[in-house]
Amino acid sequence: QVQLVESGGGLVQAGGSLRLSCAASGRTFSTYAMGWFRQAPGKEREFVAVISWSGSSTYYADSVKGRFTISRDNAKNTVYLQMNSLKPEDTAVYYCAAASYYYETATLSVYDYWGQGTQVTVSS
Repeated sequence: QVQLVESGGGLVQAGGSLRLSCAASGRTFSTYAMGWFRQAPGKEREFVAVISWSGSSTYYADSVKGRFTISRDNAKNTVYLQMNSLKPEDTAVYYCAAASYYYETATLSVYDYWGQGTQVTVSS
C-alpha cells in the first residue's frame, strides 16, 4: 500500500510559478513510477507528467512541455511538479499517482494509487 498526500497548491497570477509536492508513505516508494494528473471543473482527469522510479526518464503532456518539470527525491519519498509560466487554463485540481511500471502514456488505469488532490488556480 502507498498513501499519497499532495501539497503546494494555491492561487497564482498568470505567468507565475508554483511547486507541488506529493509525499508518499511506505518503504517501496522508490520502486514506483510517479505521475501527475489534473482535473478542471466539468472536465475529465488528464495526464500531466510521469517520472520513472529512478528519475532517469520523464514524459510530459504536450500542453505542459517546456513549462512544467517533474522530479523526485527517493530519500524523502517525495515527487515534485515545478510549474512555471502558468496559464489560466492550468487551473485544476492536481493529483499525484503511483504506478508499478513506467509507461509513457496518458492512461489513468495503469496507476494503482492516487492522492486526494491539491487545488491550483491561475488568475488572468
